[in-house]
Amino acid sequence: MIFDKNLQFSAAQALTATAASTNSVDLGANRPVGPGETLWLVIVSKVDPGGTTPTLQPSIEADDNSSFSSPRTIDFPGGTIFSMPWPMNLNEQYAQVRYTLTGTSPTFTVDAFLTNQDPTTWVSLPDAI
Repeated sequence: MIFDKNLQFSAAQALTATAASTNSVDLGANRPVGPGETLWLVIVSKVDPGGTTPTLQPSIEADDNSSFSSPRTIDFPGGTIFSMPWPMNLNEQYAQVRYTLTGTSPTFTVDAFLTNQDPTTWVSLPDAI
């Protein structure tokens, strides 16, 4: 799958507790994002989760400032590997992913990014680098 590094929330981000994504994405001025072509948020678990009964519940946080001092949260069903259409009515300038972990000593390593490629046709291949 091809994606823009500027649209990457996490790159092999190691999680051991609830945390925000390493990166936030500047979506530009307060306007709908994605009309005309669906954008997809894709979160991929890089390795098997660790700990006892580990779970990962991602949510999208959006705010009008990059410090996320008053974020609006958009929740959706949890899982370790999934994709979802990006909400077009997210009229905030900045967005990040918040990962909520539960279980005993949970560990996850995740990638998260936006892409316009339909993830249902995506095939995982080894890195060429």
